[in-house]
Amino acid sequence: MKSLLQWLFPSNKALLEETDTMKKFLIVGLGNIGEKYEETRHNIGFKVLDALAEKEAFTFETQKLGDVGTLKIKGRSVLCLKPSTYMNLSGKALKYWMEKERIPLENVLVITDDINLAFGTFRLKTKGSDGGHNGLKDIQNVLQTTAYNRFRFGVGANFGKGRQVEYVLGEWGEEERKALPERLDRATELIKSFVFAGVKNTMNTFNGT
Repeated sequence: MKSLLQWLFPSNKALLEETDTMKKFLIVGLGNIGEKYEETRHNIGFKVLDALAEKEAFTFETQKLGDVGTLKIKGRSVLCLKPSTYMNLSGKALKYWMEKERIPLENVLVITDDINLAFGTFRLKTKGSDGGHNGLKDIQNVLQTTAYNRFRFGVGANFGKGRQVEYVLGEWGEEERKALPERLDRATELIKSFVFAGVKNTMNTFNGT
């Protein structure tokens, strides 16, 4: 836990010691903070980063605009971010940490849920519209570009007319919960591939799987 002085006077020192900007990466998992959102479809970004933290043995610490954790992947330095700004203001947290750590936009990856993909299906893209997703919409507005990497994790669209919000803010079904561990493990491999093999190779390997 942070002391009162740390809260009042946060350090401006970068968390990543790497000086070569091309070896620095920012992985942003989108979600909403709070217990009631933990197991919802909309929080898959947080879920994926938690799985990565468990697999790679690093922890998250509450910092400005989010919880952050760092790790090394084959000589590259990676900052993982779970924004505390709620979904609709995700861009503010992303931009802050990208600028603070001097991470180039091409080395940023945003993880988000996607109702247009069947549950557990992956799609990595280097640009595109927000698709009606409020988190992506805010990131696009803050960055003033649609050309940023996003990892879309399919959550399906098993909902009736007018019930989209209820669906994405709803918790996983029984069959989904059973399948999630394998999908989360696969998602962590996608992230590691993005960092060490590059976005194009990762797209070829993981898209549609």
